[in-house]
Amino acid sequence: MQLPDEAIEFNYSGVLLPHSEAWTPLAELQSKHYLRSERVEAVKQQLMSVRQQVASERMMVNPPAKMLPLDSGFIDLPGKLMEQYRRKGKSSELGQIIQAAEKLKEEVDRVVVLGIGGSYLGAKALFDSLCHTYHNELPEKMRPKKPRIYFEGNNVDNDALQDLLDLLENICVEPSLREERWGAVVISKSGGTIETATSYRVIRQELVRYYGHSPEELRKRLVPITGPSGKLRELSLADGFKDDEILKIPDGVGGRFSVFSAVGLLPAAVVGLDVLALLLGASTMTQRFLSEPFDRNPVLQYAAINHLMATELGKDTRVLAVWSKKLEALGLWYDQLLAESLGKQGLGPTPFTVVQTRDLHSRGQQHQEGTRDKLINNLVVKGTKHAPIQIGMADRNEDELNQFSRKSLPDVLNAAFRGTNQAYAESARPTTDLILPTLSEHTMGQLMQMLMLATVVEGRLMGVNPYGQPGVEAYKKNMTAILKAESAKGSGGSSFGTVH
Repeated sequence: MQLPDEAIEFNYSGVLLPHSEAWTPLAELQSKHYLRSERVEAVKQQLMSVRQQVASERMMVNPPAKMLPLDSGFIDLPGKLMEQYRRKGKSSELGQIIQAAEKLKEEVDRVVVLGIGGSYLGAKALFDSLCHTYHNELPEKMRPKKPRIYFEGNNVDNDALQDLLDLLENICVEPSLREERWGAVVISKSGGTIETATSYRVIRQELVRYYGHSPEELRKRLVPITGPSGKLRELSLADGFKDDEILKIPDGVGGRFSVFSAVGLLPAAVVGLDVLALLLGASTMTQRFLSEPFDRNPVLQYAAINHLMATELGKDTRVLAVWSKKLEALGLWYDQLLAESLGKQGLGPTPFTVVQTRDLHSRGQQHQEGTRDKLINNLVVKGTKHAPIQIGMADRNEDELNQFSRKSLPDVLNAAFRGTNQAYAESARPTTDLILPTLSEHTMGQLMQMLMLATVVEGRLMGVNPYGQPGVEAYKKNMTAILKAESAKGSGGSSFGTVH
């Protein structure tokens, strides 16, 4: 397990009010839209109290009712999983996850991951950021025993699911051949989320149709991941799964905080990612959060700067500008993390993700000259996995690129990044930079744990419980009631727009 020496860094100088000797129009704008450094200094003591609060919350066994829900188990989970694995090996929780992944890899060449929200977004972020961009298109020799992977059960899209079924039906014809076998991972803590439950019913029926009605054949190609109780566990037990064959989502770990449980680790292991490096990166970030002072603590820095920009300067539209297309899914994972954690009591920032430089040609105009309600957090990767691609010389120079022939694509991206930040600074548009030395399991472990911890810290700064998502339950309740009413009437359902 090779790990990079560098840790991720957070640079927030782009939001601090620079010293100005004389009045200028730019200085006037900066005074209204940038933070004074003394304000950052003033919040440090409050941050120390919040850190102590968050640290103590993770030790509570029976928290008082007013603190519930308290899903702080994610904080120590990476370290606990690694320690159990060191002591117990294959019989540990992580050992069981790795074994389940190895069995699935041996059995099938395609895996359908069913889950919604936190039950799939973290796994998708890891897959997109760390696997080959065209992983599913690669021949077997370029991804030995690393199955293709598809994410479903995150919507109720009839045609999208049918397209997947069509693919499986036409590609997977002979179940005796591994390259034509497929399996599934179903993830739901309660088993009651209807989007995942309905997709699972369909996928389970397809598995039975393809492999036959043998429970043993089903269990070889299906892995359930769920809570200690609930509908999915009951269904899995009824299908003949033993208790230790059902991977668990631990108590005290909420869905959007579950990426370092079986929820994220099993899909990661299935496609050959180093799950120990992921956990080590996450555990390292937890230790930095708990022990490092503010000046070396990216969790506290990120939470403080984003909180102050929103509450004191009105920058409550929070843009995560990822400077790698491989990090778009990470941004969508973070969108859910922030929105569900902090969007409560009429409060909370509005998150969205842009991919640079792609979205400079769509959102860029708005960010440069639109409403001044945004803080742009750049997420930058310093190194590349592959050797830099050179622009090179060409016989035809109508594109006038020969002048840059010695430059590479990373050089162009760096120039775009610097030029964009400069343009924002010249019009008093605040930015920060979250810097990864490279894209690896270790850095992604750090990054995702940092963002989860920072979200909890910001929630406590706001006076909002960052756990739970009571607002999400409203649509679920209404949807179930409508389905029950229409089923009782024998109705085929209403068309869109007719239910009020």
